Amino acid sequence: MKRAALYMRVSSVDQHPETQLYDLRQMAAQRGYQIVAEVTDKISGVKARRPGLDDLVHDARRGRFDVVLVWASDRIARSVKRFLEVLDELNRLGIEFVSFREQIDTGGPLGRAIVIIIGAIAELERNLIIERVRAGMRRARLEGRHIGRRPLELDHDAIVRDRRHGQSLGQLARNYSVSRTTIHRVLHEHAATSQEHVA
Repeated sequence: MKRAALYMRVSSVDQHPETQLYDLRQMAAQRGYQIVAEVTDKISGVKARRPGLDDLVHDARRGRFDVVLVWASDRIARSVKRFLEVLDELNRLGIEFVSFREQIDTGGPLGRAIVIIIGAIAELERNLIIERVRAGMRRARLEGRHIGRRPLELDHDAIVRDRRHGQSLGQLARNYSVSRTTIHRVLHEHAATSQEHVA
C-alpha cells in the first residue's frame, strides 16, 4: 500500500481547507493509499517561503511517503518555475505527484509527459522574456539612453577633508548617503593616489 501525504493551501486565514481535504481523502481511499500526513499552509501562493510545503519536502527527503496529493497544481505554487522545482525534487526522490483538479498523475506516462510539456513551455517563456529584455536594452543603447545604475557622483575631496576634520566613517556615510564600504573605498583610493604622487 502506497503512503500518501496530502498538501493543502488556502490564500488567507478566512478560508478553510476542509473542501480540499474532503476531496483528497476521498481520492486516497479510492486509490487505496494510506494517508500518513496532512499538511496545510494558510498563506498567499506568491510567497516563496511556506512552512508547510518546506516540511513536506523535508519529509519527502526522509522517505516518509510515496505519493503527494494536492487539490490543484496552483496549491503547490503560483509560478510555473516554483511548481517545476517542487515536481523535479519529488521526481528525483521517486515520489509521485497527483493533482485532483487537473487529473495529473506523474505515476503514469501521460502525467510525466504533461510535466515535460509544462517544463518546455516554461523554458520557452523564460527565453522569450530574456530576448525581450535584450531587445529593449539594444534599443535603449541606439537611442543613447543610459542602461543600469547611474555611477555615484561623490565629492571625493570633500570626503577626505571631512575625514581629516575628525568625522568617523559612520558619520561620513550618513552625511553622503552611502555605505561605510563606499567611504572606505574612497579614502583608500585617495591614499593610494597620494602615495603615487609622492613616489
